[in-house]
Amino acid sequence: MEGVALGEAGRAQAGRLAARMARLRLDALYTSPMQRCWETAEAIGRATGLAPQAEEAFNEIDFGAWTGLSFAALEPDPRWRFWNTERDRAEAPGGEAMRAAQARAVAGIAALLPRHEGQAVAVVSHADILKAILLHYLAAPLQSYGGLEISPASLTTLVIWPGGGTIQTMNDMAHEAGRNGSGDGT
Repeated sequence: MEGVALGEAGRAQAGRLAARMARLRLDALYTSPMQRCWETAEAIGRATGLAPQAEEAFNEIDFGAWTGLSFAALEPDPRWRFWNTERDRAEAPGGEAMRAAQARAVAGIAALLPRHEGQAVAVVSHADILKAILLHYLAAPLQSYGGLEISPASLTTLVIWPGGGTIQTMNDMAHEAGRNGSGDGT
């Protein structure tokens, strides 16, 4: 939800990820407009010399009436259980369907292609959105969502071209060896 900042551990993770990404020679940096992603992107921007650009396509899923509720509060709701077992068909009450969020994020990636042909581009987003993008490029159903792990401040690398792409790395946490904390995926 809006207004959730990185904690101390998340800021430390973002700093370590930024130091690692400084060695990647990035050409552009995009981020979800949500505060915690923006803070991660700012750390990456300081390390790479790039100004983060907010992109709505990479925003968190709109959870509608569920926004701000704890998992414990959601557990008795049968719609929540349906959401977690039927991602292809589920929709958050008053919010967004997972399929719509996936379409939005994949369209955002496609929009970057002509602007950054042959360039290295970083996108800072949320685990659910990143999983949806990966499932698209794997041509896998959204029900496969639970089989993917995107840890906070992890690095996932895709090579994308018009009409396709390949996943080079997923959930790479080499910069976090022996550490724990919170943040968002990249």
